[in-house]
Amino acid sequence: MTAPIFTFREGTAPLLISFPHVGIQVPGDIASRLVPEAHGLLDTDWHVDLLYDFAGELGASTLVAGYSRYVVDLNRPVNDANLYPGQAGTGLIPDVMFDGTPLYLPGQGPDDTEKAVRVDTYWQPYHAQLRAELARLKARHGYALLWDAHSIAAEVPRLFDGRLPDLNLGSNAGASCAGGFADAVFRVAQASGYSAVLNGRFKGGHITRHYGQPAAHVHALQLELSQDTHLAPGLVPALDEGRCSRLRPVLRQMIATFLSSAAAHYAAG
Repeated sequence: MTAPIFTFREGTAPLLISFPHVGIQVPGDIASRLVPEAHGLLDTDWHVDLLYDFAGELGASTLVAGYSRYVVDLNRPVNDANLYPGQAGTGLIPDVMFDGTPLYLPGQGPDDTEKAVRVDTYWQPYHAQLRAELARLKARHGYALLWDAHSIAAEVPRLFDGRLPDLNLGSNAGASCAGGFADAVFRVAQASGYSAVLNGRFKGGHITRHYGQPAAHVHALQLELSQDTHLAPGLVPALDEGRCSRLRPVLRQMIATFLSSAAAHYAAG
């Protein structure tokens, strides 16, 4: 049975939470060509959707990817432009893992035709749903909020120096979200006891940058969590309930502040 490309749940608040990198499905014809190291899907945003188990209580809509970023990266533009020029990264159809290990056995990488099919099959439906939900929220509420939820290992030398802060908020240097909203959310992060940064190494990927259009009343923020905030130590990626019990209230307050800041702004006209 084919796994769903995404799982969508419609909410009542003017907020969509997107989870583009939690998927772990890989079609068999792709999996058979991956190097052994890639079968662990190490670059997955493991269990991030489970951290936001309060989303429904806040009325948020949720969009959860079903397929691995190794199939296609939903947070990269179709033209595969580098989001961080001059810095290492991975592309729309990745050919390396975060640490630089090749994804495919020699000569087994996808050709241009296969890449185009993957975009049509997996990328386009996710973004069509994302666009449709933001349009629905804006039509209903007069504005829409988008929270793009991510995680990454605390240390990935190929991608960034040293150790990543715990909470990495991005508003594309202020271009994707009204400054007042982003600042209010960031203050919550700063007061949480976690290390936090706004528009540091991670300023927001394609989803944040493309859909966040404050002038059109669509505001987008990305949160990149250090996986040390919620995963248990060890080779098997599993949630650490002690760590999660500390993190979840902070995430909930950040989301609630995003909602309340926008509500106050738009109520004031």
